Amino acid sequence: MMQFLLGAQMLFVAFGALVLVPLLTGLDPNVALFGAGVGTLLFQLVTKRSVPIFLASSFAFIAPIMFGVQTWGIPATMGGLMVAGLVYVIMGGIIKVRGVGFIHKLLPPVVVGPVIMVIGLGLAPAAVNMALGKSGDGAFQLVDGSVALWISGVSLVTTIAMSVFAKGFFRLVPILAGIVSGYLVALFFGVVDFSPVLNAAWLAMPAFTAPAFNINAILFMIPVAIAPAVEHVGDMLAISNVTGKDYLKKPGLHRTMAGDGVATIAASMFGAPPNTTYSEVTGAVMLTRAFNPAIMTWAAVTAIILAFVGKLGAVLQTIPVPVMGGIMILLFGSIATVGLNTLIKNQVDLHKARNLTIVAVTLVFGIGGMAFGIGEFSLQGISLCGIVAILLNLILPHDMGETHVVDNAQMED
Repeated sequence: MMQFLLGAQMLFVAFGALVLVPLLTGLDPNVALFGAGVGTLLFQLVTKRSVPIFLASSFAFIAPIMFGVQTWGIPATMGGLMVAGLVYVIMGGIIKVRGVGFIHKLLPPVVVGPVIMVIGLGLAPAAVNMALGKSGDGAFQLVDGSVALWISGVSLVTTIAMSVFAKGFFRLVPILAGIVSGYLVALFFGVVDFSPVLNAAWLAMPAFTAPAFNINAILFMIPVAIAPAVEHVGDMLAISNVTGKDYLKKPGLHRTMAGDGVATIAASMFGAPPNTTYSEVTGAVMLTRAFNPAIMTWAAVTAIILAFVGKLGAVLQTIPVPVMGGIMILLFGSIATVGLNTLIKNQVDLHKARNLTIVAVTLVFGIGGMAFGIGEFSLQGISLCGIVAILLNLILPHDMGETHVVDNAQMED
């Protein structure tokens, strides 16, 4: 019973972030709960239930899913995400054979940093539009602008306050706190429509969506796997530090990476967002000292059970747009900051022409919406800038521009 309660607590910590992704991308939150539960159980199977971590909806895929759903529909988007999950499994196999060094060579900080920044900054217009009560693309005014600002403002301020000032357990649930506070303000202004809740059954089958395979959607999604793959390595290091065990050696990074991929493949088969390891849960493990991986099994089982509660999904879908918009302002800004910190922490020298070229081109391609297409095939946004960053890193000489700089310095002397 104690393990079940601790597991339910871990799910509570992850809940706000878990359901935010499907609510933003037009997917079913109940399916996301189911995908997170099944994905976590499969991750435990692959890693021999040795890592106390919970997997759920990945923020890195928000923009690609939104674009994919609008362009190809949910089934084709899920097919692309399944292949992205397969990329993780292949990475796990390469790590097994060649070691982790190849990831650092293929995806150094100068590549990963700007790609992560694009993920956050590319969504900035959608966050602001939703905070102002509009649809993500700004085409429709869904909630009165002045009312929307109050709602999104309270959501944003509460999320910031919980992140900065809260102590202990409450510091782990800033997104959930932001959703609840914004929702209460929305109730005060009378902009919440409860008809979906009244019409929903207590028990209902989640709206599963089978994947379909579209070559454009697949090629669009594959490069998006770059940032979450690197993030996975960081999460494994973090949970290793918390528990005092080296999970990069046992069960091994190849197993955890493959487990992440299998979890994403499974989630996509049902129409759920891709799974990734959750830093919030790592924080909860550190706070509660709950190092037993069996606790995450109970968290996963709880998520699967909740997925069949129809009223829960209906309540989540009544959350007004400004509530999510307020949280998104901080969330996407934080993602961009993680990318910036990747460059700073690894001391990437932007005075070097090579590094400056990679970062500059990646940022402008990603944020500016550069698109490249031949016939029906097209690449744009995160996918395009991810490929461009990798290619520039592989092609540009490491001493690019250095001789020129030295010559100028000598001339000045």
